Amino acid sequence: MYRRNFLKIGGLALMVSVHSACGEDSVTSNQKRIVVIGAGLSGLAAAQELHRQGHSVLVIEARKRIGGRIWTSTQWTDMPLDFGATWIHGPQGNPLTDLADQINATRLTTSYDRAVIYNTSGKPLSEAEEARMSDLRAQVFRALEQAQDGDTDASIRQVITPLINQFDEASQDYRFINFILNGAIEHEYSGSVERLSAHWYDSDREFEGDDVLFARGFQVIPELLAQGLQIELGQVVKEIQWQRSPVRVITQKTEFSADHVVVTLPLGVLQANTVRFSPELPRSKQDAIAKLGMGVLNKCYLRFADVFWDADVDWLEYIPARHGEWTEWVSFKQAANLPVLLGFNAADWGRAIETWSNEQIVASAMQTLRTIYGVSIPEPIDYQITRWATDPFSLGSYSYNRVGAVPKMRQELAAPLEKSIFFAGEASHQDYFGTAHGAYLSGLRAAQEILNL
Repeated sequence: MYRRNFLKIGGLALMVSVHSACGEDSVTSNQKRIVVIGAGLSGLAAAQELHRQGHSVLVIEARKRIGGRIWTSTQWTDMPLDFGATWIHGPQGNPLTDLADQINATRLTTSYDRAVIYNTSGKPLSEAEEARMSDLRAQVFRALEQAQDGDTDASIRQVITPLINQFDEASQDYRFINFILNGAIEHEYSGSVERLSAHWYDSDREFEGDDVLFARGFQVIPELLAQGLQIELGQVVKEIQWQRSPVRVITQKTEFSADHVVVTLPLGVLQANTVRFSPELPRSKQDAIAKLGMGVLNKCYLRFADVFWDADVDWLEYIPARHGEWTEWVSFKQAANLPVLLGFNAADWGRAIETWSNEQIVASAMQTLRTIYGVSIPEPIDYQITRWATDPFSLGSYSYNRVGAVPKMRQELAAPLEKSIFFAGEASHQDYFGTAHGAYLSGLRAAQEILNL
């Protein structure tokens, strides 16, 4: 098992300093024209480093904003909300911590130690239930560890089937196992246990420390990295002609030429083939794109007039009768002193409810909260909801390792095409896929590949 396998980042993570992000550019005698496709964290990281080294850099972005899957809503003026990336996961040694320190960004801490789990009836787990949950959790992960020692990969659901089939579907143990699969795995990796690779689902690494979020929203990081860059918004790329020099990037509006192009399109967009590569991508890269998974984690923020839940708790977890329904919640009372609850829905359930109206989603969320806190709790005074699976410029939240995929495929995804096209994005980072810091580090890696030419 690879989780909590802390990896120190050396000089690569320090390539962008306060001077490189905000200071004057250095000058090179061999200036290149570089187009970066995508103004998310990976694209901005690559562009800023290349710009600092004196190259002529243009960032083009399909959306009408920068940030990509970092998207801070300012609808509630007293509390910016992050629709995409929210936390610095493991701030100790994390390169995003260095960036946050440069701008003295205020950070708020949420702790997994401040958590409570409610059973299907809405009651906190008894000591006996907690003991049973702990025992089943050990059995689940022991089965997965054993599966990782086997020669043949399978989905997590396939591996767990012999264990869960020992229990009736209406039983507490059956619901407990599904709760563990959904909360500990699907919410973490965004993929369904029906498709997550038992061999490789956890082949990532982590930094240490309690997760922190930004008081002003995660937007402060892309805003920092965008300083001094030339960025064109609303440029939807249709085709990249890469075999001849200069490389041509054709959008719905115009055309750009460059010596080098950095592609940071999300995996979901690459899988949808909405951007044509001419000539086609090599078979190894097409195979990696097809076999890696793009998952979903959606958010539903509910704002109330007052707090009716335990104000000292950060994480509220619920064991639903049906797999995946409103399993995880975060309270912002402790961290931000605001009466806001955030409900998550991941994988299959997170994808399914995107077809619902906002009112239906809120009503479903409130049904769960009323099971826990009683039918007399008030209606929310406002809400904000995400739908990442149907967002045309991401088509998912972040990547995961699907059955049939192996970690080396992320190297194939990251591999440059001759000296023309370079790739970045969280899906292209073998160790930190699915994270904002993985996206950032991948952008620095792509920039360094160009600088090393």
